[in-house]
Amino acid sequence: MVTLKDIAQKTNLSTTTVSRVLKEDTSLSVSPDTRQKVFTIAKQLGYTKHLTKQLIEGVPQKIGILQWYTESKELDDLYYYSIRISLEQRALELGYDIVRCFHDSNSPLLKEVDALIAIGKFSQQQMKELASLHKQLVFVDFDTLAEGFSCVTTDFNRSVIQVLDHYLEQGITEIGMIAGQEETYDKEMILLDPRLRTFKQYLADCDLYHERFVFTGPFTSQSGYQLMKEAIETLKEELPTAFFIANDNLAVGALRALQEAQIAVPNRVQVITFNDTPIAKQVYPALSSITVFTEEMGIQAVELVDAMLKKPNNYHPRMVKLGTQLTLRDSSL
Repeated sequence: MVTLKDIAQKTNLSTTTVSRVLKEDTSLSVSPDTRQKVFTIAKQLGYTKHLTKQLIEGVPQKIGILQWYTESKELDDLYYYSIRISLEQRALELGYDIVRCFHDSNSPLLKEVDALIAIGKFSQQQMKELASLHKQLVFVDFDTLAEGFSCVTTDFNRSVIQVLDHYLEQGITEIGMIAGQEETYDKEMILLDPRLRTFKQYLADCDLYHERFVFTGPFTSQSGYQLMKEAIETLKEELPTAFFIANDNLAVGALRALQEAQIAVPNRVQVITFNDTPIAKQVYPALSSITVFTEEMGIQAVELVDAMLKKPNNYHPRMVKLGTQLTLRDSSL
């Protein structure tokens, strides 16, 4: 069996230097020629311990994908479906095998992968448990950088400001919001909608925030219907002339409640939603929406994992935050 000592003798270097070169330790001060010599000798002697499994012919590495939704629930939320599909496609393009798990962080399949991408919202305890399985770990749609984990997120703050500025430029000063409420994967923690935080702060700074114009519930169509119906019944003539709604499912339900009450959209109430999944274009009137680039979120998650696997000793946690775009349709003026 070829050892580091064999390579050291051939290159006239110490075993420690050879080891650090093969591990691609960038802090080691050696010339490019020396580095190349070490790798060449290692290849000639048949030494492969420094190679990742992906580089060994016929043994592709595996990326595990943990979706916080069940498979059936994912189909009701095309936002998370789109993220998963795009990251799987990118992983396959890069030559990785895929191991897919829905709402099962304890699946034994996840112990067999080389890296893990977790989509959705997870508690601190779950993050630690997943990290104990894999050092190469990336979260998608959840800011985990403060916990020491790489992540891919959306710029919620700027997105909300885009919507509010659009309304304010029209002279609209009474703006309502239907916000979402989520729990972490293990139901240990209720999460505050980051869009609501920005909505409240930005309008408060303009002295335009009204607590009674805000309604909060689960991210479902039925919830959106009930919340808008509550707004119509409680506010009556004081119903705001514009609403920002935290996702498309909520907006579809809210739109139905407005139509049942014969409240014209957008002439009486304008609506702008968030995510811009295909359903936003399929309802009537078509929904104006903040377009979130979910496909790019998936791609960036795989790129982060790929970098981790290729440079394991030269990688530090980082966050990729993607911008959004306000797409105007018939539900707003």
